[in-house]
Amino acid sequence: MSSVTLRSLHPEDLDRVVEIDTAIAGRPRRGFFEKRLDVAQATPDKFITSAALDGDKLIGYAFARIQEGEFGGTQKVAILDVIGVDPSTQSKGTGKQLLAGLEERMGKNDISSMRTQAEWTDTGMTRFFAATDFKLEPRQILIRDCSPLQEEEEVVDGEDYIPLSRDKVLVRSFQESDIAGITRIDSKLTGEDRTKYYEGKAAELLSETGIRVSLVAESEGIVVGFIMARVDFGEFGKMEPTAAIDSLGVHPGFAGGGVGHALLSQLFANLSILNVENVRTQVSNNNFGLLEFLDVCGFESSQRLVLGKNIS
Repeated sequence: MSSVTLRSLHPEDLDRVVEIDTAIAGRPRRGFFEKRLDVAQATPDKFITSAALDGDKLIGYAFARIQEGEFGGTQKVAILDVIGVDPSTQSKGTGKQLLAGLEERMGKNDISSMRTQAEWTDTGMTRFFAATDFKLEPRQILIRDCSPLQEEEEVVDGEDYIPLSRDKVLVRSFQESDIAGITRIDSKLTGEDRTKYYEGKAAELLSETGIRVSLVAESEGIVVGFIMARVDFGEFGKMEPTAAIDSLGVHPGFAGGGVGHALLSQLFANLSILNVENVRTQVSNNNFGLLEFLDVCGFESSQRLVLGKNIS
């Protein structure tokens, strides 16, 4: 399609983006795209967008979130979480051109890798990503419903109440003042100083496209554990709200003391109030300790694939 031109998305593209997305998904997601465009305009260092136009008509769009630190990573990565092409112009190379627009802007931001997700049964999307040089990443997406932890569903000695994990450890909502405590724990676990990453997470609290539901655990006024999570409304083509855990950490001195269970217990309780049914996270295949902990807590492998490509 030689007549197609590329540019960044503009606020005035909203109506056309929603029109294309509705034609693809069958349901409108105006609120999601309206806020996503607002945030992309307000924080250009956090998002890269690409718009494909045939003449003056927008026929495709793509959003990539710039991440640096989620799921234990240390490098900047562009996360392609939204891409759409007008059904009447699909199979004509528009999707590849949208990716080319993102990759050009990635190069200008010194970002050399892109990552995305796809249901393995969505053969259209998996075929598209295979044709554009995406490959399977050595990472797993785990998912769990928001029911209580198994030990909290059991009744002990015939009584109808047992102490919950979150009753044994003080768990509260994340505050910006907790950044120092969180980075202290994170540096002990990773050997890296990721203060910038957590400062960015704090800045997202009021401006993100989702609802932040991050928590910290305290002992004698000191932060001893944390969980950074959000509720997504529309990423990776999902129509229903799903919670995502970005980071989870417990101070090594409190390992095995129920801090991680308490954080997850409170998170599940909060998400149930928000009518969120599932929570997911992403873990490297070689992070055996975290995989074992999440398995004990009821997480299972999802049907989603993590795909990635390097940009030369």
